Parts: sequence; C-alpha cells; structure tokens
Amino acid sequence: MKTRKLLILILVVVLLVVYSLVGTNYQKQRRQREVLMSQITGVTQTLAQVSPPPADLEQRLISAQEELNAVKSSFPSYTNSTRIINAILKLADKVGVKAIPLTTQPWTIESVKDQDYSVFRLNLAVTGTFTQLSSFLSNLETGKPETLVIEYMSVNRLSGHSEGGGAASDNIQVNAGLKIAIFALPPSAD
Repeated sequence: MKTRKLLILILVVVLLVVYSLVGTNYQKQRRQREVLMSQITGVTQTLAQVSPPPADLEQRLISAQEELNAVKSSFPSYTNSTRIINAILKLADKVGVKAIPLTTQPWTIESVKDQDYSVFRLNLAVTGTFTQLSSFLSNLETGKPETLVIEYMSVNRLSGHSEGGGAASDNIQVNAGLKIAIFALPPSAD
C-alpha cells in the first residue's frame, strides 16, 4: 500500500508538472496570438487604404517603354566636333553676335543614371547686344543638336559701349562666357 500511495503521489506530481508546462505554454501562445491578431488588424486597415492598381497598367508600361526608346533614338550618335563648332559659329553669325571658341575638350564618356553618354565640352566667348545674345542662347537651346546643354554662363556689360546711344536693352553691348556640353550616344563597341 505504501508503494501504491507513493506511485499515486509521483503520478500526481508528474501530472501537475505536465499541466503547469502545458498551461504556461498555452498562455504564451495565447499572448502571441493576441499580438499577431492586432498586427493583422493594423495591416488589414492599411491595406484597405491602398488604392487598387490602375486597370491600364500594362498599356501604360508599354507606352512608357516606347517613349523611352524614342528618346534614346533621338540622341545623336557620335558626331564630329568640328561640325558642331561650325554650326554654332554659323548660328552666331546668323544672329549677329561674335562667337570665339576658346577651348574644347575631346569627347569623353560620362555615366548619368547608369547610362553612358559621349560628352563634348566647348567654352565660347560671345560679344554682341543683349538682345542678340538672348536670341543666340534661345536658338542654341532649341536648335540642333537637341542635346546641347549650357552648363555655365557669365554675362558682363561693356562699359561705355552701346549702339545708337540709348540705354535700351536692344543696344546694350555685352560679353558672355559660355560653357557648353553636347551629349551623344557613345560609339558602339562593335
């Protein structure tokens, strides 16, 4: 009988230990469940606020890709720097300003947003009236090549010089220093 009571006592102790382990594990999982349920509720509310994607998303992607290809193809291929300088000098002559190329840099390869471009840089000294200079700059920016960028410009009024004696902006003589960059597609490695 003693052994029987001892066995029952051991069995009761073992059952209490197992029950306590199972109970604490259950309480821990219940707390985790509550935390996860609150996270699910928050994510569900956030997801409800997100608008559905547009129905024409595929078409818009195709259209954007076509526009990108068109822009890429509009970049001039590697061009002759002498032709570019001559075109700029002819434009200056046409507008009536005096343009003198001061320095040029050879074509270099530069990377812009993971795309390589050939870049030709040219420094010019330009003299003329303010109106002529404005016209020259406008024609440079809107003419060919379309990828011409004026990177820097300084304008100084020539003291005591004005055509016609008036102070109107049409007659103010100015000197300008321009730093121009022309971007082109790099020569192919073929």
